[in-house]
Amino acid sequence: MRVETPEIFADLQRKLMTAELQPGEKLKPSELQGFYGCSANTVRDVLLRLSKVGLVEFEMQRGFRVRASTPERRGDVTRFRILLEQEGARLSMLNGGVGWEARLTAAHHKLRHIESQIARSEDVVPFMGLWSDAELEFHETLISSCGSPILRETYGDIYVQFRQQMVGLERDFGSNYFHSIIAEHQAILDAALVRDIEACRTAIYDHLKRNL
Repeated sequence: MRVETPEIFADLQRKLMTAELQPGEKLKPSELQGFYGCSANTVRDVLLRLSKVGLVEFEMQRGFRVRASTPERRGDVTRFRILLEQEGARLSMLNGGVGWEARLTAAHHKLRHIESQIARSEDVVPFMGLWSDAELEFHETLISSCGSPILRETYGDIYVQFRQQMVGLERDFGSNYFHSIIAEHQAILDAALVRDIEACRTAIYDHLKRNL
């Protein structure tokens, strides 16, 4: 069955974000062409788009590879994510209304449910895709009323790079990790709902500082 280009992009992006495709792994258009039932040119176009997002590396004569995960790159991406998320959250707290609060609360409820399930099972692998999607939804909703399409677009690109780097390097996804981030996400939500800008800035930094 032929898969359309947006679906190929979304599927590969998810696999890159969740380390289903490992750092440094070679990506061959000829193999992906057969898997997705499309032309090699379509796959190349998708991989080039993913390279512009920062998830894939491309070199002439050597082709495409999954971007390597390094502590240095993870730290750099994390610093930029913190800056964007703090500013996006600040603007959303100033501009967002009851609808924003409701969307943020709903996104957090979904995320907390998934993270609680992982904490109980102590096995993140079956939940990795769901967790990635739910966490992105929560953090994107946090900044969704910032009023800046450029900030939101840039944040989306940085988030997927962050996620790839974090998952590529993280080895301890036990229950203690998830108990910690459940509390961190709650702190972000609580500060945002009462429009406490400084508390929210601190909560965002505390949530991400382990990756610096």
